[in-house]
Amino acid sequence: MSRARTARRIAAGAAYGGGGLGLVGAAAVGLVLAEVQFAKRTVGTGLPDPPRADGLYGSEFGGPELSPGPLRMGMLGDSTAAGLGVRRARQTPGALLASGLASVAERPVELRNVALSGAMSDDLDRQVGLLLDGVDAGAPAPDVCVIMIGANDVTRRMPPTQSVRLLTAAVRRLRLAGSEVVVGTCPDLGTIEPVYQPLRMLARRVSRQLAAAQTIGVLALGARTVSMGDLLGPEFAANPREMFGPDSYHPSAEGYATAAMAVLPTLCAALALWPESDRLDVSRDEDMLPVAKAASAAAGEAGTEVTAARGPWALLKHRRRRRMPTAPDIGQPGEGEAPAGLSGSRSGA
Repeated sequence: MSRARTARRIAAGAAYGGGGLGLVGAAAVGLVLAEVQFAKRTVGTGLPDPPRADGLYGSEFGGPELSPGPLRMGMLGDSTAAGLGVRRARQTPGALLASGLASVAERPVELRNVALSGAMSDDLDRQVGLLLDGVDAGAPAPDVCVIMIGANDVTRRMPPTQSVRLLTAAVRRLRLAGSEVVVGTCPDLGTIEPVYQPLRMLARRVSRQLAAAQTIGVLALGARTVSMGDLLGPEFAANPREMFGPDSYHPSAEGYATAAMAVLPTLCAALALWPESDRLDVSRDEDMLPVAKAASAAAGEAGTEVTAARGPWALLKHRRRRRMPTAPDIGQPGEGEAPAGLSGSRSGA
């Protein structure tokens, strides 16, 4: 079965209540069990909690008292969204994106990161609740939110229909509140060094299927997606020691910067701030395809944006990346102390 067809079935199951498609078939469990146990012992262990990066970025463009005030950005998801594996707040993807967005918009950006290390898609409801707390009483919703989720759904074998259903429910709440949403889809887990065959091949297949299904699900709600793919491709393949952190699973500071460079153009385009339009640029192999085919193609090519077009069609975009501006280091707060510019509390990571 093609990836596009499988992704369509997963997305349809998520939308209409199905749940029969599992990430790992029963016949494959025995084959990969030893590799799974080895991988669990090898990756993602021994790292300190990610630094807190909530705060105001781009203050040189004006303070909160100036009209129209700062843009409000929310960051949701798992350890990748939280920035696990780096030591400084400015190295986290949320800080990098907030600084980049401020630079493009020439306007301060207030970041609130509610991502949680180890989170699966079933934690998104709680995270959205934190971001939208007070909206019913008149508090503003985030202008834009970035969600990075899916890797833990694969490794812990959450049914993909359930995973997509939970993601789309979170995106729907944010969109109804007035937020633009960009989803960094499930990364290609077949690139992780400590994971060997046959688990690597299986992990690649199911993570790309989930990424495609996530795209199909959220595009219908007006969100945009960016394929995280093999955590942004040739840079990681060529320099795994530089792009991955000490656990060989989570990105290093250089890896997070590479990922942020791919997400930033779509983040800015969602707010109509990017100089490039949503028209096709055939010189960069951009295309308009049926949604399922666009989602499938993007899942196999990291850094690809997918945005809804008319009816059952979607735009496959390869936006030009810009180098990320250096994010300010807002410091490490002591226990019970919030960093400067913090608005509201952040979930634990």
